[in-house]
Amino acid sequence: MRAKNRTLIRGVLVAAALLGFAGATPALAEGSWTSHISNWGPGSESRRWADGDRDDAVTSVTFKGCNTDTNEFKNADLELYKDVFGPDKTYGYRLNRCDTSTWGDQSSGDYYFTLEGVRGGGKLWVDTVTTRY
Repeated sequence: MRAKNRTLIRGVLVAAALLGFAGATPALAEGSWTSHISNWGPGSESRRWADGDRDDAVTSVTFKGCNTDTNEFKNADLELYKDVFGPDKTYGYRLNRCDTSTWGDQSSGDYYFTLEGVRGGGKLWVDTVTTRY
């Protein structure tokens, strides 16, 4: 009887330790989405996403596989906005050279980015766009 109790107690302690360890692992980014861009000109808007600000993840947009209508892509000017009552709040421009643009950890709300300009052509195509928040 005593051996059974020790085995049971040992099992409970091991399970508690494992649950404690699992709870101590670092949190991942709250959310992300992946898409592509076809035939975008200045003023084009991305899809919108809701950031609940449940973590410390920065908001970032990554472009892979960039091209323009003239096949001379140099960079794209992106601007992050928060959808608010009245004029949407801007978080500034970032120059994207077919890489990652970041805007820091944002407060909760609905966000989107726009293409403000493209150098090396008039229209933009991007094979993979990944937004993390």
